[in-house]
Amino acid sequence: MSRVVILGAGVSGHTAALHLRRMLGKEHEVLVVSPNSQWNWIPSNIWVGVGRMGVKDVTFPLAPVYRRQKITFTQAKAVALHPDGDTTDPRPAVDVVHTSAQRMGEHELIRYDYLINATGPKLNFQATPGLGPDGNSWSVCTAGHAVEAAAALEDVIARLRSGQPQRLVIGMGHGTCTCEGAAFEYAFNVEHELRAAGVRDLAEVVYLSNEHELGDFGVGGMVFGQRGFLTSSQTWTESLFRERGVRAVLGAHVERVEEGKLYYETLAGDHESLTFDFAMLLPPFRGAELQAFDRLGEDITATMFAPNGFLKVDADYTSKPYDDWRAADWPSTYQSPAYGNVFGVGIAFAPPHQISRPRTSPNGTVITPAPPRTGMPSGIMGRQVARTIADMIQTGATEPTHTASMADMGAACVASAGTGLRSGSAAAMTMYPVVPDHQKYPHGGRSLTDTFGEIGLAGHWVKHALHYLFLYKAKARPGWFLIPE
Repeated sequence: MSRVVILGAGVSGHTAALHLRRMLGKEHEVLVVSPNSQWNWIPSNIWVGVGRMGVKDVTFPLAPVYRRQKITFTQAKAVALHPDGDTTDPRPAVDVVHTSAQRMGEHELIRYDYLINATGPKLNFQATPGLGPDGNSWSVCTAGHAVEAAAALEDVIARLRSGQPQRLVIGMGHGTCTCEGAAFEYAFNVEHELRAAGVRDLAEVVYLSNEHELGDFGVGGMVFGQRGFLTSSQTWTESLFRERGVRAVLGAHVERVEEGKLYYETLAGDHESLTFDFAMLLPPFRGAELQAFDRLGEDITATMFAPNGFLKVDADYTSKPYDDWRAADWPSTYQSPAYGNVFGVGIAFAPPHQISRPRTSPNGTVITPAPPRTGMPSGIMGRQVARTIADMIQTGATEPTHTASMADMGAACVASAGTGLRSGSAAAMTMYPVVPDHQKYPHGGRSLTDTFGEIGLAGHWVKHALHYLFLYKAKARPGWFLIPE
């Protein structure tokens, strides 16, 4: 019998767990460790954040799903890995601290044969003083955060209705943030709600981002091939900003957030400030900050993890100039080079470098989006690693049998620009590959036939349908595995 332990129950971890249980016989155990009791379809948190959905619309309890699927569920937070075992037992193990009401604070050592690190990100609000719901800005990173943001937005709309002008700042709370797409979505959903409430004329909406140009989205921008013409995502995005009257402040690193005022540094090295009545600013991400120890208890964290807390996998982490970056630098198997039975997927793996061109201010401040690794790519990684582990268990394979390089992977994204079955709209985009391959595709590093974008009401219908489709899939309803990641 083999035991596969999966740390995290987000898109990557949950996908891997369901596929492993489907592929492995009952004699093998699939065990999920997650500090959260609820699964959250995070892309729809933006709709919670404008009051169009509630928490129950985007979450569901994990335990019943895992019980039905015969997956062991431990509600706990992983804190340390022991990949060589310890002095009492040579089997590798993970140290966890329970977070359920019944076992809160209790430590447990869980032995494993294979481990998937799918812990996702630590929301690093501490990187910017005053950032986050415990400080002076709001967030939509969790369903709970989104509820708080929606309440604050409702207060802003009430003040607008009373005739008080309001400035709303939405974007990134640090120069190294990722998930620019989520900030883009929230900005235009808020703008849509202001128009729907009839108060848009008194509101100024500002999009504050670490992107060098609009349409970068942390992937270096895109070039769309449409009807024989080439269109950049920058031009495409700028037209939407002009149409909706949203002002963009780009190349910005937020230094601190005070009540009603934020301070930021620009790529030019200037220090600026911006007052606000409402601010939703996303935090930068770190790894879950797992520690690692060898059998004798010596710290080997630096061997397994990058300084940012993400797990090192089969990537080329050699430091080199931007022009020397290659698609081949990116991992394909997500296997730890130090331990062949350990894998890292989704946000939990350490990327070899950014996708967008790296930029710093004259003061040495990094102001460049970190590479996004969420959504569709995370699900694909989870599935392919699950297939590899199943082959290792069932056939005795000693090397990974399935790959999922972001440099050879397409992705589709439907970014909401306002909800409503008649009045909503969304930007539907596809790209192939996610990580540009400039040697293979000289026009922007991506296939022009597989990279395109459209915006309109139909995109909103698709986004709305995907919300229910992926909740159905995540609940492991009949035929769930037929739905693509």
